[in-house]
Parts: sequence; C-alpha cells; structure tokens
Amino acid sequence: MLLYLTRGQVAVGAALALPPVVCAVLVPVRTDMSNTDAALVLVVTVVAVAALGHRLAGALTALSAAVWFGFLLTRPYGQLAITKADDITTAVLLLVVGIAVSQLAARARELKVIALTDDHYLAQIHHTARLAETSTSPHTVIDHVCRQLVGLLGLSDCRFEYGTLIGHPPCLKEDGTIAWDHRRWDADRDGLPGEELELRVFHKGRFHGRFMLQASPGAAPPLAARLVAVTLANQVGAELDTAGRAHT
Repeated sequence: MLLYLTRGQVAVGAALALPPVVCAVLVPVRTDMSNTDAALVLVVTVVAVAALGHRLAGALTALSAAVWFGFLLTRPYGQLAITKADDITTAVLLLVVGIAVSQLAARARELKVIALTDDHYLAQIHHTARLAETSTSPHTVIDHVCRQLVGLLGLSDCRFEYGTLIGHPPCLKEDGTIAWDHRRWDADRDGLPGEELELRVFHKGRFHGRFMLQASPGAAPPLAARLVAVTLANQVGAELDTAGRAHT
C-alpha cells in the first residue's frame, strides 16, 4: 500500500510540475518553433507521466499542459487568452489527446499487473498439483494449501477440519461468492467477513472436510484469488479421495 501511495504522489507531483517546466524551457524558442511542434513535446510529457499508470495524474498532466501551452507558448504571451483559431484547436487537441493517451497508458499498466497476477495464481495451482503427485501424505498437501490460502486471501489463520459440518458459518462457494445466512455477502465491496469462513472440500460429490479461514482485518481478495482458493481446495479433495481409496 505504501508503495502504491508513493507512486501516486510522485505521479501527481510530476503532473503539476513537468508541464510548466517544459513550457518554460520552450519559451526562448517559441518564436522559432511552431505551436504544433510545441504541443507534440508536451504530449511526450503527458506520456511520461502516464507511464506511471496513474489515471488521475495523466489527466492532470494533460490539463496542465493545455493551460501552460496557452499561457506561455501562444499569443498574447503570459495571458490565458488564445486569439488565433489554429492555436485554440491545437490546445484543445493537446488536452484531448493527452487525456486519451494517459488513459491508454494506465490501462496498459493494469493489464500488465493482471497478467503478472494470473501467472502467480497459476504457479500456485501448479505447485500444489506437483506436491500432490509426489507427496506420500495428504496432510502435507493440506498444510501447504493452508499456507497458500493465508497469503492468497489475506488470512490471519487457517486450519482444516475433517468430518461433518458443524454450525452455519459464512461459506466460500465454488463460484467465488460468499453465502451467509441464506444471503450473498458482497466480498468485492465489503471484503471477507470478520467471522470464520468455511471453504468446503469435495471431490466427485464426496465431502472430505473444510478449511476454516480467519480473515485479517480489511482483507478483501479479488474474485480471481477466491476462485484460486476454491481450486486449491478441490485439489486437496482429490488428494484425500486418492488416499482414501488407497486404504480401502
């Protein structure tokens, strides 16, 4: 969280500082340089800030660039009063293109984060599958998945219970939603419940037990993480089913 806030603060600071600095650098050559070329230089500035992936900062940079372009690089200089129609068009295009580019850059960064996150999720599923293939005891797999669930869902504790269902705690379902007292808990809006949450372990319709999950305060894993948790529980179910058949 601290790293995210720091990136955001840097992006906003750059959004406010870079456009006037760039425009000031261009002031000595503004009479020799077309306003279109100056606008292109400012678009590069917008792209540089937007590369940080901060949508608000990118939009602020575009707005700031358009304002300082009109103030320092168009006649009458030093006034927010553009008189030439071509300069007005250039300023408007600078603003529109700058905002569009900043949003595209932010979206590209979000997609990169999603791709990296998906790779991490797939690696966890693959690791558990490999462990299940090589382990001689389902308890090893259960302990491993418990540790995975703690990191994956932001838990303070995780334990596994064999046997029949007791009580009516909130339940993490197969589709990643949470059911509690015959109603759906909005995990995307409210995060995980404060009470212990159960994640039932089945394989081919046979119930083997459940993971009991205690969320840390403020834990709000995304749907993708919750679906991975269900997949890991299903892997445990398959392992317990295999172990059960080996002893029959």
